[in-house]
Amino acid sequence: MSETPETLLHDDLLERIRTRASGYDRDNAFFAEDFAELADAGYLRALVPADFGGLGWTLADAVRAQMRLAGAAPATALAVNMHLVWTGVAKVLRDRGDHSLEFLMREAGDGEVFGFGISEAGNDLMLFGSRSTAEPQPDGGYRYTGRKVFTSLSPAWTRLGTMGLDTESADAPKIVYGFIDREDPDVKVLDDWDTMGMRATQSRTTVLDGAYAASDRIVRRLEPGPNADPFIFGIFASFELLIAGVYAGIGARALELAVAAARRRTSMKHDGRPLSQDPDIRWRIADAAIAQDALLPQLVALARDVDEQVDHGPLWYAKLSSMKVRATETAKHVVDQSVRVGGGSTYFAGSELGRLYRDVLAGIFHPSDDESAHSTVANAWLGPIEA
Repeated sequence: MSETPETLLHDDLLERIRTRASGYDRDNAFFAEDFAELADAGYLRALVPADFGGLGWTLADAVRAQMRLAGAAPATALAVNMHLVWTGVAKVLRDRGDHSLEFLMREAGDGEVFGFGISEAGNDLMLFGSRSTAEPQPDGGYRYTGRKVFTSLSPAWTRLGTMGLDTESADAPKIVYGFIDREDPDVKVLDDWDTMGMRATQSRTTVLDGAYAASDRIVRRLEPGPNADPFIFGIFASFELLIAGVYAGIGARALELAVAAARRRTSMKHDGRPLSQDPDIRWRIADAAIAQDALLPQLVALARDVDEQVDHGPLWYAKLSSMKVRATETAKHVVDQSVRVGGGSTYFAGSELGRLYRDVLAGIFHPSDDESAHSTVANAWLGPIEA
């Protein structure tokens, strides 16, 4: 492996990315300069095998890298995450002898950018159901109609992985997963992203009005509901672990800022001594550090288990959803403690800690949410609720 997370995302690059983050947030603008630098560095090809022009990273490598990137610019990391998820799915499948997404690796190696067009307003079934339709075509392709929300990388993606419900075929219903092109005239990207945090992701709504996926871009037709297909496992594992990496990175940066604030701020109550000598402040930082310390080894170990195809059997989904919730909830706690250490200046719009406070809130909205994760874990350990 010619580049590691630490050498590709070197300190100079991360500092340039960090200095731009506040401007993107203030202007509600896409991270265009960050994106160009990361693409030039080969970051979008991190999970693509070397024989397809990629870096050949493991999922564990990508998780560590996303932590580093999120520490500089959370919104940049979160948006790039969605492209990395699809290349992660392709890697998970290929590692297990399934080459159905080899076209995706080849195209990602050639510079195509993949968006994640799965989420739908009001669809709490996520991968197991869809409000969109997938209309079968005589040539084996499909036309998709529906609205996809939180489509990160909206200004930049060139391919969109999406899904819809086929109710017309003889074996219907089927959830059909396929990939459509940006230039399709039946794809419309709305300019509707104006949020409290993660603003630079520009995760705009995508309207599909009969958007076409050719037969060789239809990758799965699955029964609605929970499914053991490796494709679903690949999406779940890549999404949960890479998302967790982003929020773990936010927590790590918040803790750095809290330590700096404690050393910089002084107390009149304590004869002008720095707050780093105040027992209450020391407790808050220790509390945040204890929580933060647990995330990296857990994340890397679980990602390594995916890479090495460790068999966790029916506990896999419980472990992955638990990791995502643990990372996002821990990040919220660490940021909250850090803001309290940072003081009233963090309430101003230009504060980095204040921005992290807004950005970290997005973690509760990504699947798996707190409720579904607890249900998944309860089912894994206790079995489903009896009828």
